[in-house]
Amino acid sequence: MYIEQGHRGNLGLWKYLLIPLGFISFMIFNYIAVLMSDEPVDEMMNRLIDMIGKNAVLAINLGFLALGLFIVLGWTKLVHPQSITSLTTSRKKIDWSRIFTSFFIWGTITTVFTLVSVYYLDPEDYINNFDATKFLILLPLAIILVPLQTSFEEYLFRGYMMQGLGIWVKNKWFPLILTSVLFGLMHIANPEIGKIGYILLIYYIGTGLFLGILTLMDEGLELALGFHAANNLFGVLLVTYDWGALQADAIFKNIAVVEGAVLSEILVPVFVIFPILLFVFSKLYRWTNWKERLFGRVLDKEEFLAIENGNPSEV
Repeated sequence: MYIEQGHRGNLGLWKYLLIPLGFISFMIFNYIAVLMSDEPVDEMMNRLIDMIGKNAVLAINLGFLALGLFIVLGWTKLVHPQSITSLTTSRKKIDWSRIFTSFFIWGTITTVFTLVSVYYLDPEDYINNFDATKFLILLPLAIILVPLQTSFEEYLFRGYMMQGLGIWVKNKWFPLILTSVLFGLMHIANPEIGKIGYILLIYYIGTGLFLGILTLMDEGLELALGFHAANNLFGVLLVTYDWGALQADAIFKNIAVVEGAVLSEILVPVFVIFPILLFVFSKLYRWTNWKERLFGRVLDKEEFLAIENGNPSEV
């Protein structure tokens, strides 16, 4: 009963809506600013990189979102108030083994896929970009800031918003779909969208849906936290692009000319790899009752507390 963990705090309409509406408003403002700009986002970013360097720009981009994590956690703890544990999981304590298992599974897959692409499938699309001095600066910067950035997105979308929406509408499918769409739209102002096109939103929304299913099926954020951290951390360290949102002094640089997305690179993860991962996790953690966990009713506070207090007959 992950969504019901929100009953452990006092949501309150104004308390709950302030952070989601504030972030959504920022997303809209950012997108409008991109549309009104005469300069493409990737060119603006590259000009800034020329002025202060890749690591500085990366630190600014990640630092802003890392700050958001502390705002969400602090607001939850102090204003609602609700424990960070109940925002994270339905278990009695946060299961760190789940976080690290998901992290290493996806980190290994990402590394293998990248190396196969670099050395066997598309070697003409990459150059060696490794600079030991710059990489040693990037490494601790990424290790510290990337998990904070990805955790902010997980706690906001799959945690705070999913619990609040679920309790409000009293079902699980609506918050799953809405948070996935909002997660995808959060990336709409990224330079990747300007370079590849809106078709890339299929990948972002699909990733949000995958992470939401992980959260509901596993009754906690742990697997989503590990996956998201691995996805962005290994991405930042392994490959950089001149038109990416998180440019860095990575080991390799992709120099392929992008003239629209390759459908396979968008569709294969969403419709092939992610379902396989869901199957693997379902076997690893013995998930059952998919229909109830993804589409079932969210208990009201009295029902939830009755079960928590060992009085299921009161439900």
